[in-house]
Amino acid sequence: MKILVLNCGSSSIKYKLFDMTSKEVIAQGGIEKIGLKNSFLKLTLPNGEKKILEKNIPEHTTGIEFILEILTSPEYGCIKSLEEINAVGHRLVHGGERFSESVLITKEVIDMIVSCNDLAPLHNPANLKGVNAISKTLPNVPQVGVFDTAFHQTMPDYAYLYAIPYELYEKYAIRRYGFHGTSHRYVSARVCEFLGIKPEGTKIITCHIGNGGSITAVKDGKSVDTSMGLTPVEGLMMGTRCGDIDAGAVAYIMDKEGLNTTGVSNLLNKKSGVLGVSGVSSDMRELCAACEAGNPRALLAEKMYFYRIIKYIGAYTAAMNGVDVIVFTGGVGENQANCREEVCKSLEYLGVKIDAEKNKVRGEEMVISTPDSKVKVVVVPTDEELMIASDTMAILNGMK
Repeated sequence: MKILVLNCGSSSIKYKLFDMTSKEVIAQGGIEKIGLKNSFLKLTLPNGEKKILEKNIPEHTTGIEFILEILTSPEYGCIKSLEEINAVGHRLVHGGERFSESVLITKEVIDMIVSCNDLAPLHNPANLKGVNAISKTLPNVPQVGVFDTAFHQTMPDYAYLYAIPYELYEKYAIRRYGFHGTSHRYVSARVCEFLGIKPEGTKIITCHIGNGGSITAVKDGKSVDTSMGLTPVEGLMMGTRCGDIDAGAVAYIMDKEGLNTTGVSNLLNKKSGVLGVSGVSSDMRELCAACEAGNPRALLAEKMYFYRIIKYIGAYTAAMNGVDVIVFTGGVGENQANCREEVCKSLEYLGVKIDAEKNKVRGEEMVISTPDSKVKVVVVPTDEELMIASDTMAILNGMK
């Protein structure tokens, strides 16, 4: 079974084509600058080489058609016909309270996703562009939606509610939803397979740390709390997002700077975080270079970044009355040894001990704690696309 996985943003489309018989990625790439000048498709050849193909791509349907053309092309293709694609799985950001699991996409499902657009105005409409483009281009191919928020729908009400008038939750569904759910679900399940343990009876804290970041408490295989909230701005300090902030400070800034809601949203989502504090970059690799050069604001930003991670791990350890496994994933979590080292130094009270040599790992599954560590600390590269493909295949098999 061949499944195409799409992740559509406002001006981009990322894709992977899986042969689910072997779970092998047989094609992958992405289109950038949709609707802008100099748009292009960047694909990865079988030998690992990157190839850039420039093309005018005014909107998503043209982009999807270009991807499908490349998949079947004599020069770069991996399939002879589009009929080889059995299904398409889509990353969908916000499912609100309506979706607690992945679903076959129907007209009714699309209407329900549209009703969640107010909760994710930048993401959901872009995700749906991919759905609509496939409906037009491959009308007979089944499509499946996999939601970032679905894994966190197992949180108890006392964890997901905000202490605002309850009527506002009833009217507008204002609550913590959490994101990166597909990643947290994948790594929390995968680490149990890797360690040879069962999810039941196991307390896991998954740290998806990158330009965007979130931490989730997973008990008995289910999400019981997570750091992102109604939107992805809550929680950890991120590349350009501020993370946790006093709501009174937001009102104060709006008043002093004369900002409207759009202006303050732009400030907190795109100008804050690592970029805002350091004044250097939102990229942790560039921040590390600035830290090594002794830049004081870069050093401050790095300390703040690590400190927030430490605090959430501590909070979720308390919330679950203990922790058995801590997982690092995401671009920073998988690749940045000093982040893992600095975080774990502050977890010695839990009996966490890190093997310095094993902690040098980058992008590979590895237990980086010592044999006598009371908590297992593990690096698990995330694979959201494989999770989406697996869900898609399961739903297709269930239709037979």
